[in-house]
Amino acid sequence: MKNKKLLILGIDGMDSKTTLRMVKEGKLPNVKKYIDIGAARNDLQMLGALPTITPPCWTTLATGAYPSTHGITCYWRQSPNCLDSVVYNMDSRNCRAEPLWNVTSREGLKTLVWHWPGSSWPPTSADPLLSVVDGTQPGSVNMGVSQMDWEKIVIASRDIERLTCCPHTEKRTGVGCNIPDMEEVIGISCEEEDEVMELWWGDAARKGGDIRTYVNDLNDTEMMIGAKVAYDKVQSPLVPAEGWESAPRGALEFVIPSSGGNIRRYGLLTFDAESGYCVKIYREKKDREPVVVIPEGLIVSAVDDAVKRGVTKPSFRSYKLLEAGDNSVRLWMSNALDITNDTLWHPSDLYEMAVKIAGHVPPVSLIGGEDAELADRVFAPSWDKYNEWQAKVLNGLISEEGYDVVFSHLHNVDCAGHQIWHLAKTLEPWKHTDEKVYQRLIEEIYAETDRYLGAFLHLLEEGWTIFIVSDHGLLVGENVPPILGEYAGLNVPVMEELGYTVLRRDSNGNKLREVDWSKTKAVQIRSNYIYLNMRDRDPEGIVETGEKYELEERIISDLYGYRDPATGKRVVDIALRNKDAIVLGVGGPEAGDIFFTIAEGFNRLHGDGFSTANGYFGTSVTPVFIAAGNGIIPGMKTERVIRQVDVAMTAARLLDVPEPAQGEGGVIHQIIDR
Repeated sequence: MKNKKLLILGIDGMDSKTTLRMVKEGKLPNVKKYIDIGAARNDLQMLGALPTITPPCWTTLATGAYPSTHGITCYWRQSPNCLDSVVYNMDSRNCRAEPLWNVTSREGLKTLVWHWPGSSWPPTSADPLLSVVDGTQPGSVNMGVSQMDWEKIVIASRDIERLTCCPHTEKRTGVGCNIPDMEEVIGISCEEEDEVMELWWGDAARKGGDIRTYVNDLNDTEMMIGAKVAYDKVQSPLVPAEGWESAPRGALEFVIPSSGGNIRRYGLLTFDAESGYCVKIYREKKDREPVVVIPEGLIVSAVDDAVKRGVTKPSFRSYKLLEAGDNSVRLWMSNALDITNDTLWHPSDLYEMAVKIAGHVPPVSLIGGEDAELADRVFAPSWDKYNEWQAKVLNGLISEEGYDVVFSHLHNVDCAGHQIWHLAKTLEPWKHTDEKVYQRLIEEIYAETDRYLGAFLHLLEEGWTIFIVSDHGLLVGENVPPILGEYAGLNVPVMEELGYTVLRRDSNGNKLREVDWSKTKAVQIRSNYIYLNMRDRDPEGIVETGEKYELEERIISDLYGYRDPATGKRVVDIALRNKDAIVLGVGGPEAGDIFFTIAEGFNRLHGDGFSTANGYFGTSVTPVFIAAGNGIIPGMKTERVIRQVDVAMTAARLLDVPEPAQGEGGVIHQIIDR
């Protein structure tokens, strides 16, 4: 039976091993329904592409081609200017393989591509049946181009004597997969709407500046930087309310500066015997209506102005009252998202449709995982709110706009992983955290995902086929790994110890964050790649062409011989020349001279090892695959090894359309109801 309605529900970072365990424990009832009426392997596993990084894997899922073929070989792209730098890579024009959505729209199926990171934006087909939303970064829709102001914790107290604001510490550009400001990453300042449009429709993104990040020790790794609690901290005196148009007796007031001090709002704290404490935020004390009313315990959202680089835009913001009493109040405010920005929506009126269906895009928190209270009370609930919004929009667009095929991506699990997962085992750098708290948070994020997936079950009764897929899983690290395989920058220590990378020193003998190219024969950058400093290829190369083979052999031998100083165990699992790595589907001109993976036990979350790697707390990097609905054999369990390259090919067979031009996978015929 052929089908003409397909929904792909992509969950970034969803781990098949954790999913199966929680299904068996009765904690994911909606996922269980998909499994019971659908088809999958008994272990729910899918073999992921390499490297196990978001853009390569989602591009493989969309094209049916391996990274060596489609050319998206890591989160970042190697800079053509220097071996210690990378450039931004989430641009569809870097993909050399045809995505399935171009095929389906060409074949007359109205197709929506929703926030598919790495190969969807800008659209590579002008077919009027193709709609595309974002895809320029994996966080949440519009995150990269709409952020106007950072999130904040506001503390007002009778003990505070003067108003102060301590800005958050900026997370370094190039570190972390959740990017709230694309202009900063790409290195282009866009102050006008047409400049923002040029950023993505023109060639500006491809000519963005080099990103140079040196990973010299643990403090430079994403595990440390990504999980830090980063927010503006506002401290304000809490005093009796005076000069208000209408304030209840006994109310207390405080001041909230935002947008770098360009905007000032006034908070009013009140108490009611029935409803408890409540904060109302006003533009001016003379206003009768507040911007937002914030009761205890709920995340609420509202539109207010925000300022960025001197430009004021109406922006959507969320709030939560964390603590209140007669003497103090503590309040969370999310980042502010410009509600006028439809730059990454094609056609642009799709943005207006989404807002009409479910309201403005709700901001998500990136507050950092090391504060367990905020992770529990702010981070997780903000994503739950976003999940509900996305499910409502997708269901609304399907019913109201008549889409036949939908490719969708949700980043909640992966975002949480980069903030929280490494804290789910008590290791030396994080002795101050409780692993049980973070294990519970992992399960809460999965429970939120289950509710999201449950919002689409009704489509199975309406003749749809649904695939649940992920790009990779997320593991909880067993050890603190050596500095090798960190995807966010140039990994120095191990390569320095082995004698291949040399840093410059100042006049006092102190190391600089600068490579001495006259003495450096090779560098390790972009997760799994080592580049030789070739004289005939690289700007400051010193390695002769005739030396290349022997040098590669020596580096590979040294990698296998390297032992973790703390445990004495081997760190590198496999190391191959570029020409040999093609057998793993990775290699070619967009990969390094040597490809390697980190051995199980030393993996960091994802990206540095095989997709079969396992971790602590029953976690793994192995992605998930579940299919259900029209054309799928109900209750089918297959022993076949399902690969990410198979997904697009199987979808094409079910939809009765041609396979993508460069597709290399096979149809999962074992699960198809003939």
